[in-house]
Amino acid sequence: MSVSLPLSGQKFLLFTGEDYEDLELWYPKLRLEEAGAETTLAGLEAGKTYLGKHGYPSVSDVTIDSINSADYQGVICAGGWMPDKLRRSEKVLSLLQEFHESGKLIAAICHGGWMPISAGIYSGVKVTGSPGIKDDLINAGAIWEDAPVVVDRHFVCSRRPSDLPDFCRGILEVLQTT
Repeated sequence: MSVSLPLSGQKFLLFTGEDYEDLELWYPKLRLEEAGAETTLAGLEAGKTYLGKHGYPSVSDVTIDSINSADYQGVICAGGWMPDKLRRSEKVLSLLQEFHESGKLIAAICHGGWMPISAGIYSGVKVTGSPGIKDDLINAGAIWEDAPVVVDRHFVCSRRPSDLPDFCRGILEVLQTT
């Protein structure tokens, strides 16, 4: 059996923390790994077990403060309540700004859009997200669309866990064109 690994040799960052949305972290992580990519879970503390909103654990591989954006081809911002805490981290904001300046993948789902909002990188970008942060997205200068996935250059956004198949297809679409 021959298996295609189109993302072999590529590395992706995923933020983790208390009360992340379980599926929005794990589904993209496993999909990227299935395509041959290496993934890194970064939290405020290394080696810490963080529980998702539904109790599924994730253990951070490294601290967010130790991350160098040059080592990664993109970042995934899962939702839940975690993004509200992580968007207060200057390092999270600077990493997102660096990914944006380099034209690297920035994928946010549900409330994950709070992090790019706080990084100031959504102005003029077509996005979607949880209807609960629609006003935040618009106030950040983003162009709101109510769709399962919105792709604008290196940005990929989705609304909720049921959009995850479209979200991951959007991520793969961006990675195949960059």
